[in-house]
Amino acid sequence: MQDFENPKLQKIYTTAKSLFWKFGIKRVSIEEICREANVSKMTFYKHFSNKVDLVKFLLDRITDEAKAKYREIMHQEIPFQEKVKQSVQLKMEQTDDVSQEFFVDIHKNAGPEILDFFNQKLQEGIQLVINDYVDAQKRGDIRPDIKPEFILYFLNQMIKMVRDESLIRLYDSPQDLIMELTNFFFYGILPRNDEEKG
Repeated sequence: MQDFENPKLQKIYTTAKSLFWKFGIKRVSIEEICREANVSKMTFYKHFSNKVDLVKFLLDRITDEAKAKYREIMHQEIPFQEKVKQSVQLKMEQTDDVSQEFFVDIHKNAGPEILDFFNQKLQEGIQLVINDYVDAQKRGDIRPDIKPEFILYFLNQMIKMVRDESLIRLYDSPQDLIMELTNFFFYGILPRNDEEKG
C-alpha cells in the first residue's frame, strides 16, 4: 500500500492524472510525467514498477474517492430523489475534464491488465449502487415493478454502450454520452408522479 502522504507521490499522482485526462494513457510517457512533476525517474520507480502500475493506482484512488462521495450522498437525511440528483451531479463532476483520448484508451487501448482492473472497479461500484437501490425499493423510493436484476443488467449494458463507437459518434464528448446514459438510467427508475398519486 502506497503512503499517499508522501509529497512526491502526490505530485506524480496529480501530474499523471492531469496528463492522462488531457492526452490519454498511451501518448503520455513516464519521462513526461517525471519532467512535469519535477521528480526523478528513480523516484517514480520507487513508487511504481511501470506505467500500468501507476494507472491502476490512479484508478484505485479515483474510484475510492468517488465511492466515499457517493456514500456521503446516500447517507444524508434527504429524499431519495434528491440523492439521485446529487449522484448525477457527482458523475458529471467526475467526468468533466476527461478527454476523448483517455476515454478511448481505457476502453480500447489500455491493454488487458488495465481493462480488467477498470472493469473490476466498475463492477464494485455497480454492486454498491444495486445494494442501495434494493434498499430504496423496499422503502418505496423506486418503482416496485422493477427487478433489481434488471437494474444490474441495464447498468452492465450501459458500460457496453459507452464503448460503442457508433453511439460515441452521436455525442460531442464522452461526458455528454455518460451523462445521457446516467440521466436516462436514474430518472427512468424513479416512481412516476401518477403512480405516487395513486
